[in-house]
Amino acid sequence: MPLDPFPITGRPARLAVLISGGGTTLANLLDHIRQGEFDAEIPVVICSNRKAQAAVAAKDLGLRVELVERKTFDSTEAFSEAVFAHIRDAGADLICLAGFLSLLAIPDDYAQRILNIHPALLPAFGGKGMHGRHVHEAVLNAGVKITGCTVHFADQTYDTGPIVLQRICAVRDNDTPDTLAARVFEQECLAYPDAVRRVLAGQVRIVGRVTRQA
Repeated sequence: MPLDPFPITGRPARLAVLISGGGTTLANLLDHIRQGEFDAEIPVVICSNRKAQAAVAAKDLGLRVELVERKTFDSTEAFSEAVFAHIRDAGADLICLAGFLSLLAIPDDYAQRILNIHPALLPAFGGKGMHGRHVHEAVLNAGVKITGCTVHFADQTYDTGPIVLQRICAVRDNDTPDTLAARVFEQECLAYPDAVRRVLAGQVRIVGRVTRQA
């Protein structure tokens, strides 16, 4: 069955959230859904790490959690097929990568249906291995004065899809990776729900490699 076009009306949008770690981004999305900022539900959470604290927290909240570990598959394609089997079973309209560290081979039916948030201003400080603390260390070592976060559509490589929106914050002279990460996360908590809301409302269209307001 083809996916409903954006905007989705008459029912809550179904978000599949993919996690690998602590689950702060999942918790943030849940908070904004509960506050009524957009009409959505989370029918499935997919976790790539059996030790992830977020998986336990999601189960405690009554969410369906599926464990799909990358290391148990021989290829990105096989891993991705298992992930998208759960996504299709849940009837997800939009996929939100929330600290999900494994590359996906994106099938045609979910192209331009996957959002990711990155803790820097892409296209700088992105790519394979650039996640979490590694990003903030690289920002500090580069001596840049402004950083922030980027919400973008995921494509077949790391951190290269069309950018939906960005938010910025200053890099301070006395910053450590931890203090910088905390300040960037404050911006993430605003940026990701805003991007999800815009996409679900049909306000974002992709033109080539960039996005435009619909």
